[in-house]
Amino acid sequence: MLYELLKDLCELIGPSGFEQDVQRFIKNEIQDKVDVLEIDALGNLIATVKGTDPEMPSILLAAHADEIGFIVKKIEPNGTLRFELLGGFDNRVLLAQPVAIKGTDGYIEGVIGTLAVHYVKWDDPKRIASHRDMYIDVGASSAEEVLEMGIKVGQPISYGSGLKLAGDKKRNRVVGKALDDRAGCAVLIELIDRLQANPEKRHGDIYCVFTVQEEVGLRGASVLSPNKKPDFALAIDTTPTSDTYDVLMTGTRVLGQGPCIKIADKSLISHPLVTGLLEKVAGEQDIPYQQEIFMGIGTDAGAIHMTSTGVSSGVVSIPSRYTHTPIEIVDLEDLENTVRLVEAFVLSSKELVGKNFLDT
Repeated sequence: MLYELLKDLCELIGPSGFEQDVQRFIKNEIQDKVDVLEIDALGNLIATVKGTDPEMPSILLAAHADEIGFIVKKIEPNGTLRFELLGGFDNRVLLAQPVAIKGTDGYIEGVIGTLAVHYVKWDDPKRIASHRDMYIDVGASSAEEVLEMGIKVGQPISYGSGLKLAGDKKRNRVVGKALDDRAGCAVLIELIDRLQANPEKRHGDIYCVFTVQEEVGLRGASVLSPNKKPDFALAIDTTPTSDTYDVLMTGTRVLGQGPCIKIADKSLISHPLVTGLLEKVAGEQDIPYQQEIFMGIGTDAGAIHMTSTGVSSGVVSIPSRYTHTPIEIVDLEDLENTVRLVEAFVLSSKELVGKNFLDT
């Protein structure tokens, strides 16, 4: 079930540059279901499903294994930890949040400290503290106690919120940290399962890549294409919804109304051959979908499409509320329909053979 897979993925600590636990988990999940499994120099996990039809194009599918997170920067004499950010944060979200530190002997729980409300009368309530002024409390009273716990400078930290069902089970929605982009990783794992279970399905070579360091500048994805030289590429990522009636919301990306087929973001204008086929197969197979134009984000496709001699690329986005917080929400039906859409694209990709930009 997707929920159990997603829970296992999300509750691992794996901020940018420290994705080892996530990559090890994914490797164990898929190693007996793919033809080739590689780890490149940066840490990208590349799973190849060999083609069953030599006339069909090769396709690279990318989901990033990293999450936004923190790194231990300093241990104070009183046992609190100073930290630095890995990825994009809103400092207003940080205060009083639970965190988990990957220590030398396992995961250690802590919290980002905050002033008790009783002190607010002496503070400016409109002040937004920098993360550099904040600290993490792990229940220690000295630096020596922190070291005894197995915590040292340079260790990674994630939010400490586990994955839970939101509301009742009928709603089919989950809430937690790291859904950006463990949700995309779950989609690729499920796709690999379906291809392995149905070897009669026709497709070209498929490269399912779980990338690293997306949240700090699409770094892992930037080295993929020169080695694999895919004919087409899709990133599978999340996208912030705009459906909650907040003042900035436009209602153009709605939770539960299907995956978003990206037209443009700040990193990519999707190739019309790719978006056209995605929309065509969605219509043929009654897969609900939305169109996405949102300049507030970028994805791995932004790096992939400009590498080597260029790769015709697009993105399938999973709608997500409260992105880059410890309480992201996705709808499991959107996740299932994302799997269906990506699989339909792969199995219909023969329609793209021999076509180029001017055929759109």
